[in-house]
Amino acid sequence: MKLDKKISAKIASSLLEIKAVKLNISNPFTWASGIKSPIYCDNRRILSFPGLRKLIAESMVNLSGQQYGLPDCIAGVATGGIPHGVLVADILQLPFVYVRAGSKEHGLGNRVEGVVKPGWKVLVVEDLISTGQSSLSAVESLRQNNCEVIGMIAIFTYGFKIAEVNFKKTDCELITLTGYNTLIDAASRQGYINSNEIDILEKWRKDPQSWR
Repeated sequence: MKLDKKISAKIASSLLEIKAVKLNISNPFTWASGIKSPIYCDNRRILSFPGLRKLIAESMVNLSGQQYGLPDCIAGVATGGIPHGVLVADILQLPFVYVRAGSKEHGLGNRVEGVVKPGWKVLVVEDLISTGQSSLSAVESLRQNNCEVIGMIAIFTYGFKIAEVNFKKTDCELITLTGYNTLIDAASRQGYINSNEIDILEKWRKDPQSWR
């Protein structure tokens, strides 16, 4: 299932316009994983722009509805997936929970915060997919709570092959509103990057671990 190309392109262009996505080949960013990257996506900026925030929430509702139908619950992956998951749950008038990166070291020691019932069909909401490992860890946590994860929807994906492998291995379907290729097309049209920079970005995406 794919989002309408016009909406996908609009979201990609909007991410560039609000500077949620930054491209810097000469002075690459360092991810938490240690990977050096010429691209950085900060979807938290979306929350400050009501029009884009609404478009993304409604697009998530429409696309996930077409693909998965109506779930019993929405789960946001902490922290980036929480606000967008709340918006989706609010539109659908469904229960919402969120999944921590790890169990709390105090109190009840929960990793899944909120109320989930065994057998519930859960849609997971994420803001960004790189390798998919942290997102899929949340999926496994929900499954350990006897939930049926019907799929995951995210705003943006880098389109790494390793992510595709990880999602397939975990048997979790992923759909995204927009992605790397659409973003690069938008950046090229807007004069944000040139053809030489596109070539560099593509080399990075093929082998991000070894780039630089």
